[in-house]
Amino acid sequence: MGRVYAIANQKGGVGKTTTAVNLSACIAEAGCSTLIVDADPQANATVGLGVPRSTQPGLYDVLSGEAQPSEALVDAAVPGLRVLPAGPGLAGANVELPRLPGFELRLREAIAPLRAGFEYILIDCPPSLGPLTVGALAAADEVIVPVQTEYFALEGLAGLLDTLARVRREINPQLTIAGMLLTMYDARTRLGQDVEQEVRKHFPDLVYETVIPRNVRVGEAPSFGLPVTHHDPHSAGAEAYFELAKEVLVGGAA
Repeated sequence: MGRVYAIANQKGGVGKTTTAVNLSACIAEAGCSTLIVDADPQANATVGLGVPRSTQPGLYDVLSGEAQPSEALVDAAVPGLRVLPAGPGLAGANVELPRLPGFELRLREAIAPLRAGFEYILIDCPPSLGPLTVGALAAADEVIVPVQTEYFALEGLAGLLDTLARVRREINPQLTIAGMLLTMYDARTRLGQDVEQEVRKHFPDLVYETVIPRNVRVGEAPSFGLPVTHHDPHSAGAEAYFELAKEVLVGGAA
């Protein structure tokens, strides 16, 4: 039975999609059958794995009942990794989905029959706490929270933690935080060091040991439709995501 992780943070630009793409690729390269579900209407995870943004059927077709989950799966460029693409219809899902009965559970129900075929399922959430993110949290066993090492890093976490508590209370009592991941870290700056220290102080048992550095190769890899682990496997960014995958595979943050 596959383990389901939601990659979530309502702040944009924190490395959420980058983490979903590269972590899923590293887990697949470790020999585990892996699925990435692109629940972000921007479809960046879809494109970042070499799948056209216009691919149909996509997640919207699955959530609306127009396609079976198995019909929407496509192969990524990474062996052992499959993608359930966002699809062009997902842009209107935040408005349309709440009109459907039991919309909060639709993603959970869509993923349920796929669990038997994958050891790991990662959901890339949109940068908001809207219906798609709530649906992903309802479907997930655990949440990985990317946190950019910048001045306002802690500011958005309170809202996310409140949402997690609400989802646990009302929809998914088994949901836990797998770990918080420090991203875009620049060891040359005092700010990066201070933010890391602050996050680790506030959440001593929830922060991964691995820190993702600010790295040019990570930023340019999506334009090639590849994870950085395939674009430049010896770059600092690729090596960091390999280390993160090891932590996830052995059971989470410290």
